[in-house]
Amino acid sequence: MNSNQLPVNEYSQFNATYIKALDGVNLIEELEISLHDFIKFVQNIPMDKFDYRYAEGKWTIKDIIQHIIDAERIFGYRALRISRNDKTPLPGFEENDYVENTNANGRSIQELLTEFSAVRHSSLLLFKSFSSAQLTRMGIASNHPISVRAIGFLIIGHLKHHQKIFGERYL
Repeated sequence: MNSNQLPVNEYSQFNATYIKALDGVNLIEELEISLHDFIKFVQNIPMDKFDYRYAEGKWTIKDIIQHIIDAERIFGYRALRISRNDKTPLPGFEENDYVENTNANGRSIQELLTEFSAVRHSSLLLFKSFSSAQLTRMGIASNHPISVRAIGFLIIGHLKHHQKIFGERYL
């Protein structure tokens, strides 16, 4: 399935920002392509930029990479629960609390990229394992209905959003 075929009733208006920014990408293919594109992109960032903050209180590139990793883990967990027909509404999470409670800036960029790669490979295997019926299954996350496949596109769109921010505000 391509992102432009995803019905709008399968995700919230908030998530539409990430999903509608995708240009008709295939879910499984883009989970893999975006992994490699992101790693290449980050490896070309000058070393002195990884701890840079473009304004007081803003996250560093390392903080954002850790945020991407944390969010993808949460999104994957949501997709798993919904795919298994778990009807329990899944809570949101406070991204700022997560960032404040990591050691991202004390880690090397290679450690962060290795962890990101492992998490993305796990997500890729998870989404490949879903049947067509599981991909269209709906659940509630952060007080909004969402499908398993929409979560997959959200993972991709969230990564691309932050990659764009790197280019606009950090480089």
